[in-house]
This record gives sequence, C-alpha cells and structure tokens, in this order.
Amino acid sequence: MEERVVLVDEDDAEVGTLEKQRAHAEGRLHRALSVFVLNPRGELLLQRRAAGKYHSGGLWTNACCSHPRPGEPVDLAARRRLREEMGIDCVLEPAFAFTYRAEVGGGLVEHEYDHVFLGRFEGDPLPSTDEVDAWRWVPADTIRDELAAAPERFTPWFRLVFSRPDWPARLAAYQAAAR
Repeated sequence: MEERVVLVDEDDAEVGTLEKQRAHAEGRLHRALSVFVLNPRGELLLQRRAAGKYHSGGLWTNACCSHPRPGEPVDLAARRRLREEMGIDCVLEPAFAFTYRAEVGGGLVEHEYDHVFLGRFEGDPLPSTDEVDAWRWVPADTIRDELAAAPERFTPWFRLVFSRPDWPARLAAYQAAAR
C-alpha cells in the first residue's frame, strides 16, 4: 500500500496529498507529529531510529515521530503511531506546533508542520524492530548535555524542540500537573 502524507500550507490547512517518499524528495510541506513521553520520574523516552529507516536511521529522537494518514485526525494518528512504534498507549495532550525544514541525507528533505504531543507512561515499551533499534529513559538535563556534546546523534526535529526557550518550562508544567 502506498503511504501518502497530507500536504499543508503555512497555516496547516490541507492542500492535497502526496506519496511520502516523493514529498520528502521534493521537500514539500506536509503534516507531521512528534510525541514526547515522560515517566513518573520526569525522564523522557527516547528511541534510536532503526538503521534501515529511509532517513535518519541510527539517530536518537523522541518516543514517536510520524505522519497522519489522509483524513486521520492528528491526535488519533499520534496515539496510533505511538502504539505501532513503541508498543505503548497513553493519553496524549497537544503541546504546540511548529514548522521546520531540514535536509536529512540521501537527497531527502523534512519540511513539516509538526504537531507536538506530550504523554505519560510508566513501564517499558515494546518497540517495533522495524522502527526502533534501541530505547532509553533519560532526564532532560542529560539530554541537553548530550545535545551540546554531539548534536549529530539526534534528529533535526528533536534538536529543534529541545532548543526552544519555552521547552524546559513546558516539560516542568506538564510534569507538575501529574502530581
């Protein structure tokens, strides 16, 4: 089955669909999602993308990153993909959205209107080996240190989220709301 992404304008209004590989080859702006999951200790779930992924294989990133299917609400797609990639299910809350453009190798470009979600989960994920080579729970301060020391080990969208000035406060507020 051909995977298609939802093409959008700068305001996230749908303007069509396109085959996923072609959208990345042409650098077309499309709808995406990124899920960040915290455990009760405030650690974030990171995954290392499977080496065989069509781009950014072997890089560390957030718990789940993907695209909604045409006609699929972004929040439902986020929850579906979190189950498919990491084998976990949890309530997700929208955090913010942003647009970015990044070359990801092999002539491919991620040009995404990315919807970011936050969730809470306690336990160990059961990731799909097609999607994930490794996973770990990591404190945000450790992630910031690793990003400063070796940013090339992380996906571009992950680096962008962590570089946002409001990100530490968002994480702290989300964690505090769980108490």
